[in-house]
Amino acid sequence: MTHEVRGVVARAKGAPVTLETILVPDPGPGEALVKVEACGVCHTDLHYREGAINDDFPFLLGHEAAGIVEAVGEGVTEVAPGDFVILNWRAVCGQCRACLRGRPWYCFNTHNATQKMTLTDGTVLSPALGIGAFADKTLVAAGQCTKVDPAAGAAVAGLLGCGVMAGFGAAMNTGNVGRGDSVAVIGCGGVGIASVMGARLAGAAKIIAVDIDPRKLEWAGNLGATHTVDSSSTDPVEAIRDLTGGHGADVVIDAVGIPKTYEQAFYARDLAGTVVLVGVPSPEMRLELPLLDVFGRGGSLKSSWYGDCLPSRDFPMLIDLHLQGRIDLAAFVSETIPLDGVEAAFEKMHHGDVLRSVVIWN
Repeated sequence: MTHEVRGVVARAKGAPVTLETILVPDPGPGEALVKVEACGVCHTDLHYREGAINDDFPFLLGHEAAGIVEAVGEGVTEVAPGDFVILNWRAVCGQCRACLRGRPWYCFNTHNATQKMTLTDGTVLSPALGIGAFADKTLVAAGQCTKVDPAAGAAVAGLLGCGVMAGFGAAMNTGNVGRGDSVAVIGCGGVGIASVMGARLAGAAKIIAVDIDPRKLEWAGNLGATHTVDSSSTDPVEAIRDLTGGHGADVVIDAVGIPKTYEQAFYARDLAGTVVLVGVPSPEMRLELPLLDVFGRGGSLKSSWYGDCLPSRDFPMLIDLHLQGRIDLAAFVSETIPLDGVEAAFEKMHHGDVLRSVVIWN
């Protein structure tokens, strides 16, 4: 059986997205059909629309989502119809060299659905991050579904599918922030503020939020930052050093991902400190640093892929912490919108008006 549903499609580079009828097949072996209940509007979707990921247009956008498993294919044991799940783009294979070394968060062969979703004329769609969740229903590999407590609600739970998890993981998994550490976060959008919250949860003593937008700095202060720095008028490196006794922070997280902010992060960390790059750069960007400084400052320069998370471990844990009142995931939801509101949400994102716009299905 083929399901005829609505989906948000990017047909060409830079063109406004359109709401179209798409065809979704029943799940085959190893696949799951998910009725989407909520999906966050993430910068990665905008990158797809702008052709910054690849040029496999048309794209079925959306990936930061939660919903209900409607059907599963042959051999699926991870989830069953009726399960409330968060969708993820790291369905680990268990067989690659990273998985076999006990590091599945680096899996080099993550799974997606084998069957294709299409437009009504048969044009094959490229689902964003192998998910394509700006749709009433989507087809994914069963391993892309992580069962969690439905009490959290779909609008909140879905955010862990990408940006919020990336930020938490950058602090807790990649940065390995510990009790008493000083942490600086450069860029206070959704990922950056999630890094602030992750640092707070890990026990950081000093959390310095850096941005050029006073609204974002206010959000960061409300959600865990102990200090804020407006880098539009203040040198962030000097400010971070001043706030850390002249030394620099133990961990500096670059949640922007451009050469300028990475260089700031590099020089704002303490000797033997850690830089974590979680903001996603574009292909043409280049970085130039004196190699002697790289050697002489020591420490670690790390990239954080999806917050180095393991969805089966991290999603349920963070949902439980939210339900216990120890973290406020709902604070990321700036607005809820209908499926035809994605293009307008991109514009709000561009102007920094929201942490997250979330598409919800009534």
